[in-house]
Amino acid sequence: MTEVTDVTGELRLDNSMKLLARGRLVDATLSEKDYVIERDRLVDGAYPVYGERARGARIWDADGNEYLDYILAYGTIILGHADPVVTEAALREIEEGFSITLRKRTQIELAERLVQIIPGAERVFLLKTGSDATSAAVRLARAYTGRDRVVRWGYNGWHDWAAQRPGGIPDTVRTQVDTFRYNDLDSLREVFLRYPGQIACLLLMPFELDSPEPGFLQGAVELAHDHGALVVFDEMRSGFRVALGGAQELFGVRADLATFSKAMANGWAVSALTGRADVMAMVGRTHISSTFYSNTVAMAAAVATMDQLADGVALEKVRRLGVRLQSGLSELIQRHGVPAEVRGVPQMPFLTFSHPDPARARLMQDTFFTNTTRRGVLLHPTHHWFICAATTDADLDHTLAACDEAFRAAAKVA
Repeated sequence: MTEVTDVTGELRLDNSMKLLARGRLVDATLSEKDYVIERDRLVDGAYPVYGERARGARIWDADGNEYLDYILAYGTIILGHADPVVTEAALREIEEGFSITLRKRTQIELAERLVQIIPGAERVFLLKTGSDATSAAVRLARAYTGRDRVVRWGYNGWHDWAAQRPGGIPDTVRTQVDTFRYNDLDSLREVFLRYPGQIACLLLMPFELDSPEPGFLQGAVELAHDHGALVVFDEMRSGFRVALGGAQELFGVRADLATFSKAMANGWAVSALTGRADVMAMVGRTHISSTFYSNTVAMAAAVATMDQLADGVALEKVRRLGVRLQSGLSELIQRHGVPAEVRGVPQMPFLTFSHPDPARARLMQDTFFTNTTRRGVLLHPTHHWFICAATTDADLDHTLAACDEAFRAAAKVA
């Protein structure tokens, strides 16, 4: 394996910029800034926009620059890019025919594994995307309870009930959805008391940047149940990463329904809604369907991914490397005296700059991430990072060395 790109001057991104200019003429997602999340194109002019290939823990951009990848397609990669075992399983499914009208054995095999792995999973509904799964969960919860209102927290997808921006969404939909403050049971209780007997479900990511305080998740479950609502865990990011059975396994708490995608198939497009049999039976009382839900290529990839994660070795490696990265970052922050904070669980670490002047904090952030990128380390400035099983201790050595130089540069603008 060649060494990652490491330059002290400006990173050459000519091809990326040319492709971006072309893309803006025809691609609606490039015509506006922040298409999905804030700073979706990272630090403008300092980050690659287009890539050519990826393997293991590394990615190569359109200009041939090589990076250690800690964005990992926003968490879809757990084993490493282009994992050969997963690729072989997908290719075998392609060669056998993967859209044949009839159901295939692969679908049963994946559903059986999910029922075995996921706490509380008695039935499984296989879909394609995370938004599919969370929206299906809301639909079933409404059908089961006969109620309309939803209480949610975190990023839960793009459909009307969860979209982050109001454009094109009827007020009648938006006014049926509420939120609350994470790790604050009183704020959640207030919502339930405001709408007695009206809330169908509480849907939340088990955590994002900050871990749940002791008793919070269980308290949220009990509070929802006390008010006759179902609980849905959105485990898109935590599933098959923090533990084989996701956050429910890690924190010892049980939801009525749980949704998964991302790392479930190491990058292939498949998602799952799992949960209690009586709630899942609502699929017969509503309509949720797509021609491509029965496409089995990604299902085969998911089975191959789960089989490789089953013994826990890969996930323990991811956790250990995450602990090492977070510890190393904390030491560097102290050494350089930079106002910054390491956040997140080890498998999904993050770094925030906490200078009291927002403009100065933004300058420090841009300086830090510009310098890590120049040294071949691809980190996201506004979305937490991920570690995959293909990452090595040598990769961590290079990453921390790059962060050392990046903190040094950020300290100069503090």
